[in-house]
Amino acid sequence: MTATGSAAATPATANATPPPPFTGGDAVDREALLAAPLAPRTPHARLARPLTDLRGVGAKLAASAARIGLATLGDLIEHYPHDWIDRSEISTVSAIAPGLPATLLVEVRNSRLRPTRRRNLRIVEATVADESGSVEVVWFNQAWLAEKLRPGVRLLLSGRLDGRSFRPDAFEIVDGAAGGGEERPSPLRDGADPPPGLHTTGIVPVHASGEGLRVQRIREWVWTALALAGAVLEPLPAALRSRHGFPGAADARLAIHFPRDRDQIGPARARLAYEELFLHQAALQVRRGERRSGPPAAPLGEPGELIAGWVESLPFAPTGDQREAFAAVDADLERTEPMQRLLMGEVGSGKTVVALYAMLRALEAGRQAALMAPTETLAEQHFTTLETLLAGMPVPIGLLTGSTPAARRRDLLGRLASGELPLVVGTHALIEPTVRFARLAVAVVDEQHRFGVEQRRALDGKGEEAPHVLHMTATPIPRTLSLTAFGDLDVSVLRELPAGRRPIKTWLVGEERRAGAYGFIRDRLAEGRQAYVVCPLVTDSDKDQAKAATSEAERLAAGEFRDFAVEVLHGQMPAAEKARAMARFADGSADVLVATSVIEVGIDVANASVMLIEGADRYGLSQLHQLRGRIGRGEHESHCILFADPESERARSRLEALVRERDGFELAEIDLGLRGEGEVLGTRQSGLPRFRIASLPDDAPILATARADLIALLEQHRSLDAPELGPLLAAVRERFGDERAEPIAA
Repeated sequence: MTATGSAAATPATANATPPPPFTGGDAVDREALLAAPLAPRTPHARLARPLTDLRGVGAKLAASAARIGLATLGDLIEHYPHDWIDRSEISTVSAIAPGLPATLLVEVRNSRLRPTRRRNLRIVEATVADESGSVEVVWFNQAWLAEKLRPGVRLLLSGRLDGRSFRPDAFEIVDGAAGGGEERPSPLRDGADPPPGLHTTGIVPVHASGEGLRVQRIREWVWTALALAGAVLEPLPAALRSRHGFPGAADARLAIHFPRDRDQIGPARARLAYEELFLHQAALQVRRGERRSGPPAAPLGEPGELIAGWVESLPFAPTGDQREAFAAVDADLERTEPMQRLLMGEVGSGKTVVALYAMLRALEAGRQAALMAPTETLAEQHFTTLETLLAGMPVPIGLLTGSTPAARRRDLLGRLASGELPLVVGTHALIEPTVRFARLAVAVVDEQHRFGVEQRRALDGKGEEAPHVLHMTATPIPRTLSLTAFGDLDVSVLRELPAGRRPIKTWLVGEERRAGAYGFIRDRLAEGRQAYVVCPLVTDSDKDQAKAATSEAERLAAGEFRDFAVEVLHGQMPAAEKARAMARFADGSADVLVATSVIEVGIDVANASVMLIEGADRYGLSQLHQLRGRIGRGEHESHCILFADPESERARSRLEALVRERDGFELAEIDLGLRGEGEVLGTRQSGLPRFRIASLPDDAPILATARADLIALLEQHRSLDAPELGPLLAAVRERFGDERAEPIAA
């Protein structure tokens, strides 16, 4: 068999019917395509066989496949299609219409290689026919076909009529192929070619490709690997499969790759999405089990006089949400099981207050606490905020970052190791091997999604006992995603804003309103207010016309804001310069701060009431909401001006959502709907799931069902390792890599 062309993902007909039978030995019988029995259940190590076990796959091809995640035969079975092309009806030549997809079974009458004046262009033309008529077929730059397309050769062609010529997307030579009703041999055992019609008849799958691999090649590999589908573990207990009417693991995989009709796709996909989400929820429970069986944490007892005095000294009354978070932290800290709590909060909801509460609980018990932030700017801001919140209290606090001078660093390390320094704020510098704590009991990890899993775990080994860990994020996360990305954590949510916070008015404007926007800002500056100007880049770039903070600060200082003091702030500045710029803006010496998104979190200047964001369509919705949250922190009415000329409808929808919506959790749901979980969470980040077929938020109902089923199983069997659950735990470990996990109990 020979196949060529590119299988375009054309829309499929909703109510497809199986292809009509042909007569004689040349039949292309879709029912027989997968009629051979599955390989008998074998040790699943057979699925780990490398792609080089396939006929014709050498080291070079295998290396290309590995770069798109295909290293084994098992990987091929789990490489699900993202679309299907309906080629279930065989047309006659006389029935094809211009521009519409069609599949033909024809015979070659003649062919020729037509020369052209262009050196790099060669055209093969063939006249093909069936009993209803004939048509010209054209291939570009496939000169080798001229020798194969001899009179009498039978072809399956899928493509479109373009003018007077038929342009094939895919084709196959079917002469000499086994009849459709014959039992096909096992491809892996006998090295058989894929059957005729794999690319051109029936419901044809379209798998993701890349690295120079044609989609047809991957389709053939998948077909071959499916001979081992019977070796796939069946992770779902029989009772669950029966209750939901799911096909078996092997049947679902056969149906999703090569369905006999479109009606098979939906049930197969539902089963596989459920399986993936069910296994992931089980993996999260495994991680909880690891913590329960790991090193214990120090129980810290109940809060005492230090905590009571600090809460009383705060210049504001904690919100109801903050008090609920205090109570949840107290309950966690009373146990020997290490706290693993995620604190999600609306912009300006007071997460740092809750974090300090948890850390002071450690200090009150005679132990140490640490706060780790992903950037020096944020660590420095946290250090300043904590000093303010601890004003008047005899609590030593240190700051450790990559920019800490050597002498100060040695002093800090010595005081941490001896226990003399009870509280430290820092960056990744805190998890370096030279850092040791005498009695670390509470660790706070801010913007925890910016750290890898191993980085977050590194703090666990800094003391003799496991620390209680509070994870913080200023990015509200939809519940659907929190169940997948952070489902192994307990969650506290801060929605309530402190009293006196005024709503921020947001405007989306184009270049024609720039002069008016600058005039509006000058009026606010003249009233004594301050303003932020946010730019996407630090320096100018020939490839990117986004305004750069450095050059824009110079331009504004000499132009529109020449009567006011302008400062610049970006992440590439030395720490001392950043500190000076922030200090000048905080004390009112600077009227305008031109910055990159480094100000996204941590900066709190109540007098800043205006923010202008350049190139707003370059930011994600949650990031824009975080930036906007830097204003509106004082008594003055605040305004956020978005400059953008979005080219895509999705970008415009994102910005319009920011204009009308102020609730960060609502915006997170909107962002999820617009972009999907991959972009919202960033699936390249360590520790986040990479689903092969499940897609959120579309599969949120399936996730809810899978989670409820898992909880019910745990309540019934007390352990995922119960004999009644079969290979469930083995499948969890295989799919999500929890080989080190102990059998877990509810």
